[in-house]
Parts: sequence; structure tokens; C-alpha cells
Amino acid sequence: MINLVQERNPMPTQDPDVRTKNFLEVCEGYTEDMAVREAMRCLKCRKKPCMTKGCPVQMNIPEFIAKVAEGEFEEAYQIIRGISCLPSVCSRVCPQENQCEGSCVRGIKGEPVAIGRLERFVCDWHEANCGKGEIVKAEANGHKVAVIGAGPAGIACAGDLADRGYDVTVYEALHQAGGVLLYGIPQFRLPKEIVAAEVAKLEAKGVKFVMDAVAGKTFTVDDLMKKEGFEAVFIGTGAEEPYAMNIPGEDLNGVYSANDYLTRVNMAKANLTEEEAPAMNGGTAIIVGGGNVAMDAARCAKRMGADEVRILYRRSREEMPACNAEIEEAEEEGIVFQFLTNPVAVKGDADGKVSGVEVVSMKLGEPDASGRRRPIAIEGSNEVIPAAMVILAIGTKPGQLILDATEKLEADKSGQIITDAETATNRPGIYAGGDAVTGPATVVKAMGAGKKAAASIDEYLSK
Repeated sequence: MINLVQERNPMPTQDPDVRTKNFLEVCEGYTEDMAVREAMRCLKCRKKPCMTKGCPVQMNIPEFIAKVAEGEFEEAYQIIRGISCLPSVCSRVCPQENQCEGSCVRGIKGEPVAIGRLERFVCDWHEANCGKGEIVKAEANGHKVAVIGAGPAGIACAGDLADRGYDVTVYEALHQAGGVLLYGIPQFRLPKEIVAAEVAKLEAKGVKFVMDAVAGKTFTVDDLMKKEGFEAVFIGTGAEEPYAMNIPGEDLNGVYSANDYLTRVNMAKANLTEEEAPAMNGGTAIIVGGGNVAMDAARCAKRMGADEVRILYRRSREEMPACNAEIEEAEEEGIVFQFLTNPVAVKGDADGKVSGVEVVSMKLGEPDASGRRRPIAIEGSNEVIPAAMVILAIGTKPGQLILDATEKLEADKSGQIITDAETATNRPGIYAGGDAVTGPATVVKAMGAGKKAAASIDEYLSK
């Protein structure tokens, strides 16, 4: 029987006053009863728009939800796992409101089915009740493939290739595998033990990991193919280089890119290394930007000891690209949003440390190329906001190191590797996917690119 309740079942969460003092996961997950009641809200649409329009990897969402409604949780997990290689991750960090839930027919009159929450419940239930099963290695097929980058694209590609019997080695520039999942997304949104468990499953399948291996510096793509005997290479190095604002004072002590800041916090709070995170003893932290990364940086700054955290965004709330859930959780935690405001300089004291940010007020004009209304500075509106830390979350782009070291590998003017629809580059045997190709995008899209690359590599080597 379909549950006709229009409102979704609330997700249990930590109290905001408690969670801002720890890095434990904010959302605590559905109980079995909550999950069944939420699953019964599904309308069992004939055209399945949540799957066909909303899901980048075409997961059979209505089928797994039907199993949850019947209390068949392990069967639901097997449906999910048949498509998604990182379901515990995707259920926590994917922007469902813009993907599957955004296409849910139930959302036309009321709230959409909480697909992400149900996926998370199923994955957590499986790990708690059935997650200790032995992983079977596929029979070796005699072919070697290298994967560069241990983020979501690389992990997905390596997992699918291992399942096909390939001898796979993953090369990662940092100390541990996981990429943005480990170093970029805060512990309170994605516990690192979940990432570690996914990496352990790959190792059980025979995938080898080489850490502290920087493509273009400690090795090259051509080295892998000509000297190490790899027959194909997948590049999934992400978009790790931050954009700068190019304003005065950007080099002062206390100014961070969001990538650097989140990496430092994650390394400290997940005990990855002994490196210290940038803690604060009071004062104001200013975050510049309006995306999910800005929300993550702001919420980390709150937990790291800032008295006040203020997000500056040059457009209005309606134009913010961050997910509504992230914005709402930040608001609950006391983060201050200052819209129609843009920095023009960072101010410093005599010791070269940040003391404030000079900003200018903005107004919105006609839509620009992004479809959002273009912000225009209001002359004479300058003011200085006192601050002890500034974090710039204005976007990233792929680094140039691997391109400079890989002969004749084509890229566009922004440094994104050019591929065909099947992830193949202009160099035979070299494939690429994820943020290195598209620029910053979602985890599930990167994962989808890695899976597509694995299929393309399999077809290429099979011939």
C-alpha cells in the first residue's frame, strides 16, 4: 500500500549546539521503521523519472525502494550495489535534490521521497548485518591497467576493472587513497572509515595502491606504458588547483584556499597525519563563495574555534549553487550569510596577518553565461569587516603537471582533458574522466565516468 503522506520522514540529527563542538556525523540515519514508512511513500511511477532523468548512473531506484518497503533490506542493497560501487558515499554526499529527488513525481505535490536517506539506510544496514562476507577475486585475464588518482573516478574504474579480471595498480599523489572523499569532504558529512572500507574492498579484489606518486613528477603516463608494461591508463586526477581572486592581500598569513583548508582539517581530524589544522581561538572567519565547498569550509571553521563565521556571496540566496540541505544545516549552526557582497582586498596587521576584509556591495543585473543574474559593484559602498581568517572557496581547475608531462595529450584552454563520449583521449590506450575532464562536478558523475572508462578499456583491450 502506498503511503499518501506528503511530508517525508525527518532525518534524526545531532543538535546544532552539540554538533558544532565535534566532528561526528551530523545525520544519524533512519531506523528500520522510519525507512519502511518513507519507502511506502513511493508512487511506483511507470516512467521512473527518478531513475531515467535524475540518476547519472541509472540506478533502479523504484525497485530498491520497493524492497525497503517490504523489509527486504539486503535485497535492496544488492540492487543498489549492482550499479553503484560507492553507495555508502553517494547516499551521503550526492546532491539528490538536483538529481533523483529533483525528478521525483511525489515532489510535485508535497515533498519528494527521501531517496538519498533510504539509500544510506540500506547501505548502513548491510554493513551492520551482512558486511563481513568474503570478497571473491575475479579470475585474472592477463592484462595490466594503471589508474592515476584514487578519488571517486579512479576508485570506480579500478573496481570495475578488477571485477573483469584486470591487474590494476592505482597511483595516488597523497598519503592515502580516497581523493576528495578523504581530503575534501569533512568528517561530519562523510566519515572516513566509510572511505577506508571501500578502499579495503578494492585491495581484497587485488587492486594495488602506490601512494605519494605524483603524475608528471615522480612518474609519467608514458613511463607506465613503455617501461612498466601497462596496456592502458585511466587519468582521474580531479580538479585540485584553486582559483585565486587576484586581490590585494591575498598572500597574507591567514588566507587559505578552501581546498588547502579542508585538506588540513581532514588530515588532522581523521588522524591521517600529525599535521596541524588551522585552529582559531575566537575571532571571525570569512568564507568567500556560495557552493558546497564554501559551506563545508564554514562549518569546519565553526568547529575549529571561530567565534563567528561569515559567508560572503556576491549574488543573492536564490543564486547560490550549494545544496539547500547544506545551507540549512549551516544556518542551524549559526553561520552568518552576507549576500550581495564581494571582497576587493584583504587587510593585514604589522605582522603580515589577516585583520579584515574590504568588501563592496553588489546589485544584480541581467543574466550572464551561467544563467544567473550578473553581480555589479555599487560604487562607494566599500567597508571593512574585521577578520582573523579568510578562506577562498571560489572554484578549482585541473592542474597542468600531468598535461605538461604527457606528450600530445589534448586538453582545452582551461586545462580539462579532452575525451570522446566513451572517455577515450586522443592518445590510444589513454582514458580520462571525472573532474579532470569536466571540471568540478559531483561524486556520482565522477564515479559514472570511471565506470564508463572501465568498460571502454575492457573493449579496447579485448580487441
